Amino acid sequence: MSPAGPFHGLDNRAGALIVVDVQRSFADVGYLSGYGLDTAAEEALAAAIRTTASLVDTARAAGVPVVWVELASDPNRLWGASNWLRGKGVDEPMGDDEPCVIGTPGADWYGVSPAAGEVRVQKRAYSGFQGTDLHARLQELGVVWVIVAGLTTECCIAATATDAFQLDYPVLIPSDATAAYEVRVHENALEILALTTAHIVSSEELVGFLPAAAPVTAAPTGSAVSA
Repeated sequence: MSPAGPFHGLDNRAGALIVVDVQRSFADVGYLSGYGLDTAAEEALAAAIRTTASLVDTARAAGVPVVWVELASDPNRLWGASNWLRGKGVDEPMGDDEPCVIGTPGADWYGVSPAAGEVRVQKRAYSGFQGTDLHARLQELGVVWVIVAGLTTECCIAATATDAFQLDYPVLIPSDATAAYEVRVHENALEILALTTAHIVSSEELVGFLPAAAPVTAAPTGSAVSA
């Protein structure tokens, strides 16, 4: 963190909250048996999902755009390099273990979900910017800096945050609104991201920085209210 602090020079009304991959394939422990999560990792994952949901509520109340980035694995568009990395054949069809396949429950949002009218971007790689119109959508919204939250810290959070930074968006990552399947991996990823890409903050710090929620104006006494 620089001496000026993580929010220096940022207009608190010119950012966006990008929520990445909080989908059943990545967030529901019932889908994660192959990753060998221990109790600490399961608790951290659940806490990160709750915190992300709370940040979404805060951003909406503050009038800060919430942008949803979701993996959409398409059986007709194989990712050969990913197959290769996992020891499969480059042209091998998707198996039952493929995450977030379009039209399956694994692709559903989990513990948090978009509201009507909020921007949603489907991706087929790690970064929300790779092969998508995310940058253009942010520009349309007038966004000049971003918060990146969701799953997982070392993978799609790191890739999305890095691409955002390289596109000249200052990046904030709430340490308690992202997680990995090992606490050590999460902590190591945050350490690297702090060196290269983002200011690491807490959700509490973000809430203090974002605009206050607009007050709810009560209807004048005696005014007509439509049913």
